[in-house]
Amino acid sequence: MQNTLLHSITSPEDLRLLKPEQLPQLAQELREFIINIVATKEGHLGASLGVVELTIALHYVFNTPEDQLIWDVGHQAYGHKILTGRRNVFHTNRQLDGICGFPKRDESAYDAFGVGHSSTSISAALGMAIASKLKGETEKQHIAVIGDASIASGMAFEGLNHAGVTDANLLVILNDNAIGIDPSVGALKLYLTNVKKGTQKQDNIFEALNFDYSGPIDGHDLDAIISELERLKTVKGPKFLHVISTKGKGLRQAEEDQVKYHAPGKFNSETGELIPKSVSNIPKYQDVFGHTIVELAQKNKAIVGITPAMPTGSSLKYMMDELPDRAFDVGIAEQHAVTLAAGMATQGLIPFCNIYSTFLQRAYDQIIHDVAIQNLPVIFCLDRAGLVGEDGATHHGVYDLSYLRCIPNLIIFAPRNEIELRNIMYTTQLGLPHPIAIRYPRGRGITTDWKQPFEAIEIGTGTILKGGDNIAVLSIGTIAKNVSEAIQNCNKPEAIAHYDLRFVKPLDEHLLHSIFKTYDALITIEDNSVKGGFGSAVLEFAAVHHYKNNITILGIPDLVIDHGSVAELQQQIGLDADSLTTYLNTQL
Repeated sequence: MQNTLLHSITSPEDLRLLKPEQLPQLAQELREFIINIVATKEGHLGASLGVVELTIALHYVFNTPEDQLIWDVGHQAYGHKILTGRRNVFHTNRQLDGICGFPKRDESAYDAFGVGHSSTSISAALGMAIASKLKGETEKQHIAVIGDASIASGMAFEGLNHAGVTDANLLVILNDNAIGIDPSVGALKLYLTNVKKGTQKQDNIFEALNFDYSGPIDGHDLDAIISELERLKTVKGPKFLHVISTKGKGLRQAEEDQVKYHAPGKFNSETGELIPKSVSNIPKYQDVFGHTIVELAQKNKAIVGITPAMPTGSSLKYMMDELPDRAFDVGIAEQHAVTLAAGMATQGLIPFCNIYSTFLQRAYDQIIHDVAIQNLPVIFCLDRAGLVGEDGATHHGVYDLSYLRCIPNLIIFAPRNEIELRNIMYTTQLGLPHPIAIRYPRGRGITTDWKQPFEAIEIGTGTILKGGDNIAVLSIGTIAKNVSEAIQNCNKPEAIAHYDLRFVKPLDEHLLHSIFKTYDALITIEDNSVKGGFGSAVLEFAAVHHYKNNITILGIPDLVIDHGSVAELQQQIGLDADSLTTYLNTQL
């Protein structure tokens, strides 16, 4: 079908010229456009398909960008991007030098607030609404669109709690589809389910928070949404609209398998069938974690698993299937996940708290206050450490070594491969005197025969991977693969020694003394920020012990890294094997 309506729209001003009876056709065209592009370019599919009518209605009713629209997380913002002047570049979505997969302030005036993590929209929109009031802009509208999984987060409730005692011109729209990336969990989900069924007997929780509540309404009925939004424009103070939608609406497979079609990869745009990826017998790191925790937990009844809304992404789903009473999805609640783990640890349980590196940032106080100060042996498994690729700046796990290294009592380990990940997990459940953070990357590893018999790892010990005469290269974690390849391709590989320190804290000081006494030149390489990370730890060691060796730190530069494939981004910042080879050759 020729997208005649969609291709006539270059901005919401064009959209507002359409007649109401034309909008259903536009919704159909917008859905087809999203499906066709994501089918070949990949990205987040289901969430954006579910809010097509809501997106059209919001830009039709409100005077964006003067009226400010904030999308929570941003998974559902593809239609918004297409209708706000980015249709012709939407095929570059999430690609190197293309548009961002999430709303981004410096990309468009219509992206009122940059997002990537959940549950920030209400606080941001309230801040904007209060600012508008202080500036006398009393007619300006501020709209936050948040999902039912995101609104269960503590930060969302903090925003609701504050907004309810203001007279700010704020509209919160709950996009209720009963699923985030995985199905929504918790008591609030049950409450919303009962509201939808009409069986909720208690007072409305949002009215109790002093919001003008309306709904639930059908999120795919354009007339109903537009009519209610027009009414709400005239209502003063904080408003709350409950919208019921279907994630993946318009693509049968995406409606039926909402988890898989959240970000399905490439698929046939006509049939919806997924295009099979090449089969690999090398596992993803997340699956090594998932299978290993089940293996350990079957023998050790004290082991429990915790994830904040990422059972599929972290592969804790395997334990949830096998041992459902000992694996917990706590919803989008990283702070709660960490302190829950701390509470369990006080009672002799062995909690494996699996949180993406970028999301653990949201629980920093709990790591310090509830775990480290009390020296509770919580095991943090930091998935998606390092560069994560197309999700970009908000999702790169490139700060964890820096923000964790300064915390007392905390052990920090980065496995070089899948076998070391298994072995450190085995070691931790034998009993540690301190909490530990284990960081590993997104994607597949390097080992086919990874399921080896367990061996305990001595805490604070590094290892030599290759001897050499002139230069010592010290790496941490899976970046060792690029380093080893780079050294092999150097003009004089025999001149370069390669050490895997494994532990950023405690450092293997015995090994470091030997290295510093043997080599004049040292190079540290990591996929963490060069500020405060592994290289900084080596520099501090050198300063304390009065070494004067020449030390170079390579890693993630002190700037925001945007989106692109991991390979492209590593090449961009000089951490791919070829770039490292070139650099090492200049040092020989």
